[in-house]
Amino acid sequence: MQKDFKIDGMSCHHCIMAVQKNLSKLNLKKYNVSIGSAKVEFDETQINDEMIIRAIEDAGYKVINWNN
Repeated sequence: MQKDFKIDGMSCHHCIMAVQKNLSKLNLKKYNVSIGSAKVEFDETQINDEMIIRAIEDAGYKVINWNN
């Protein structure tokens, strides 16, 4: 499954790296982070939206929208 997460509060490359660091701790197939968003591909039998949102928010940013 692939989903796009819209993220509030990101403004620089450091923000991107912080989100990437937390997402790397999950067993994701693929992810691409840019300022204001993260495109994530994952196996929904192992990972759920809440786990991804928690990882992003633990990096200090707010997920404001997500979809597939």
